[in-house]
Amino acid sequence: MKIAFFDTRSYDKASFTKANADGGFNYEIEFCDFKLNENTAMTAQGFDAVCVFVNDVVNAEVIDVLKKCGVKLIALRCAGFNNVDLKAAAVAGIKVVRVPAYSPYAVAEHGAALLLSLTRHIPQAYLRTKTANFNIDGLTGRDLHGLTAGILGTGKIGQIMAGILKGFGMKIIAYDPYPNEKWASESGAEYVSKDEIFQQSDVLSLHCPLTEETKHIVNHDTMKMMKHDAVIINTGRGALIDSKALVHALKHGHIGGIGMDVYEEESKYFFSDWSTDIMTDDVLARLLTFPNVIITGHQAFLTTNALKNLADTTLENVRAFSVGQELVNEVK
Repeated sequence: MKIAFFDTRSYDKASFTKANADGGFNYEIEFCDFKLNENTAMTAQGFDAVCVFVNDVVNAEVIDVLKKCGVKLIALRCAGFNNVDLKAAAVAGIKVVRVPAYSPYAVAEHGAALLLSLTRHIPQAYLRTKTANFNIDGLTGRDLHGLTAGILGTGKIGQIMAGILKGFGMKIIAYDPYPNEKWASESGAEYVSKDEIFQQSDVLSLHCPLTEETKHIVNHDTMKMMKHDAVIINTGRGALIDSKALVHALKHGHIGGIGMDVYEEESKYFFSDWSTDIMTDDVLARLLTFPNVIITGHQAFLTTNALKNLADTTLENVRAFSVGQELVNEVK
């Protein structure tokens, strides 16, 4: 099997090269640092499979080119698949596989880190003490103990996040169109309506997949329902939040702040160094100016554990396809 990897970084090359050797796969792999899109799809000529990440574009036009190039498999090295036109892939006869659970702990723990950093003003304190400024005026936080945490989406990551926040002594409420009553009963979580989770949460943590139903689930109207000192944590997908509405809510004090590892229009900026360039995304530039906003560059997944699991599962998905076995991680 020949596999073309797109949008790769040094950690991808290291983890997949090791997994390819250690697992005895010995696939012919080519790492590309550019993204897969309409302009680059032809570079897949002669490859059996392409391996893509969250910001690669795998729409109908790209899939048509991949089919002409001889590609038979699209292997996502992530859990989400909203960037792939599944109907077009099915028509083209190209299988799509993913890594559904590479490390839910990594993502949930990063969400908790964002929450603590936001509520206890850790970035501001760090910048002060680095210049020998030990003044703590303006750094007053609040206890999480006794507050209400809303978990929007109760899959594996949402459940782990709920467990972490319960450990802080928070009351756990949740919303999911497909509630897991067994988990709720065992964990002490309470399912509420969609409106209620916005109205009651002191901390709202987003863990739902990006679909037509969940796109902009956090919007002007839902943020108006929230407590003025409530904070949002988003380690899911950027488009779960209407970014322009978020700026408006922050400017007018409708919410208390946000910690976000993803952004609605992140594909141009995330995973790249823009420190010496002009940022033309006015919404992202504005968000970066708020003291009650913490943004990390889609790094919640980035642990040694997760990278190993991503590489092992992705290459195992390719192996199963190559020998005609059942694709347990196929996305249909």
